[in-house]
Amino acid sequence: MSNDAERKMQFMFALRSKGVTDKRVLNAMERIDRGVFIRDGLFAERAYEDMPLPISCGQTISQPSVVGLMTQALNVSPRDKVLEVGTGSGYQAAVLSQLARRVYTVERHRRLVQTAQAAFEEVGLTNVTALLADGSFGLPEQAPFDRILVTAAAEDPPGPLLAQLREGGIMVLPVGQSDAVQSLIKVTRTPDGFDYDELRPVRFVPLLEGLGQD
Repeated sequence: MSNDAERKMQFMFALRSKGVTDKRVLNAMERIDRGVFIRDGLFAERAYEDMPLPISCGQTISQPSVVGLMTQALNVSPRDKVLEVGTGSGYQAAVLSQLARRVYTVERHRRLVQTAQAAFEEVGLTNVTALLADGSFGLPEQAPFDRILVTAAAEDPPGPLLAQLREGGIMVLPVGQSDAVQSLIKVTRTPDGFDYDELRPVRFVPLLEGLGQD
């Protein structure tokens, strides 16, 4: 067995052992090569390890098991239109693209939008659009969304994002003080309001308003 094949097998085993059991999510993560989304040669070797890695603009690419668990909690179906807030490397959006009809991903750093877009093209993804925008306001012109995924922590689920969630829709996001323990929350929009489920403790960068300087 080649080194690559062995690393991929260990990668998939790590995902399952951390609780990523949904076959569709596992298949999506097997198809998307995380290495394409790690532009820094120093860290490319570690693309198949279950750890977060630094990317440009002071951001990180989340550890794969967290990507898998968040994607699993989102319960995306093939007809869904998904909004991701916080493109980062583009890896999470690429995984979502394998499960959804359409993915819109917004990012406050221009450089990250450009590198993610280049990675989407390299992988041949045609159903993902990366946009430079302040994600705390969502993407009103494309709302409502069936699913919303936020990859940065806010103290509370942002009101504009809740408003852009379709009835029956699901949003998954980390909530909590940026320097303390955060919880991964699943929000479901019902005819009467919103249901909240706490999933697990996590650690994410804070959700910041405004655009970045780079």
